[in-house]
Amino acid sequence: MANNDKPLLTTLTEQIGQYKKILLGFSGGLDSTVLLHLLTRLRDEHLHTDRAPIALRAIHIHHGLNAKADLWVEHCRQMCADWKVDFRTEKVRLDIRQNGIEAAAREARYQSFQQMLQPDEILITAQHLDDQAETFLLALKRGSGPAGLSSMPSRMPFSGTTLIRPLLNVSRAELEVYARGKELEWIEDDSNQDDRYDRNFLRLRIMPLLNQRWPHFPQAVSRSASLCGEQEQLLDELLSESLDSVSTLEGSILIPPLESDSEAKRNALLRRWLSQRGVKMPAREQLQRIWSEVALARQDAEPRFRLGQNEIRRYQQQLWLVPRYQPLAGSVLEWDTQQELILPDGLGTLILSEKEGIKVRSPNSREQVTIRFGIQGNISIVGRHHSRHSKKLWQELGVAPWLRERIPLLYYGDKLIAALGVCVTKEGQGRVGEKVFLVQWKK
Repeated sequence: MANNDKPLLTTLTEQIGQYKKILLGFSGGLDSTVLLHLLTRLRDEHLHTDRAPIALRAIHIHHGLNAKADLWVEHCRQMCADWKVDFRTEKVRLDIRQNGIEAAAREARYQSFQQMLQPDEILITAQHLDDQAETFLLALKRGSGPAGLSSMPSRMPFSGTTLIRPLLNVSRAELEVYARGKELEWIEDDSNQDDRYDRNFLRLRIMPLLNQRWPHFPQAVSRSASLCGEQEQLLDELLSESLDSVSTLEGSILIPPLESDSEAKRNALLRRWLSQRGVKMPAREQLQRIWSEVALARQDAEPRFRLGQNEIRRYQQQLWLVPRYQPLAGSVLEWDTQQELILPDGLGTLILSEKEGIKVRSPNSREQVTIRFGIQGNISIVGRHHSRHSKKLWQELGVAPWLRERIPLLYYGDKLIAALGVCVTKEGQGRVGEKVFLVQWKK
């Protein structure tokens, strides 16, 4: 490869295709350094032809996990300056409570990539053949099915654009030969020698044994991963019509049709429904619990199943994927109605409007205006002759259980005036000749 790297440049050109705006995930390690060098060569070649120029940027993620992290940032910055590459760095904070450091660091990286991407820009990362084999073995250790064992695709949709991994058929040894032949300098992360981490354990202890016994083991694993990916693609095609038939326009999935399916087909449909919504592939046990504890719970229950940062809920014989919202019940916000009120947890703002909004009577001088959350007890609303218990009223008005606590409740003193966006109580109804407010909820 050191003597003839034109095939690698040709492969890179083919994979990038028509894209001319590129963002590279640049750690400064061997893999991404080689890829950055190749991309700059490709960019410079375009400058001497009539082809459209390539706009190349690199982003370095500062995880804050190593004492040398600041030095690594400067190394990457200087290398990009030398090679005339637009450089960006992003410092992230890791949440390791759920899945550990490795998973948290990866999630933080890709969130940063997503935020940094510009319109029409693709993301390129430098995973190689050995990484693919390690990913396959880690998935095997977790008991993954074909979807997990398909490991990393060379090309996939990402945040409205495309993620490309052009080095998946190139071994680390080949990359090192290239780097030394071009006299490149790269970062050696000392944490990569810590075999307490699963991937490092495989890289340091297991892969050398496998490669010694079977020199082409990574290539064989890559073929198996590719075959698993083909099987998943075929399943996607075969199940597409079935998934459409049980999915709603609101994004939920219907329970009754799934009851007549086999467990295998039902699980496959649930996986694809969740995958379409960006949820990490659930384990078989999780799918079984979603079905038994949520879908098949008794009719008067309000079941939920936590899945990462989301919950699976049941409502009107459908399964819904909803975010895990901040608890708001019991919250009280005083509102000076001359000012805009910012609601908690991203719910938007409230203002008095002259043109649109929910119409309520204005408060008298003795009534303090507050916004609360989480309604209880009986309520009498405009348009209904009799009062209703809050739970019954929400059901009649078609408000899903997870949204009920998130509806701003307008109070004057201790009197409920309105559930904004839903209804006005008889206490809040304006009388003839009485001044009224138009309360607008801007979500």
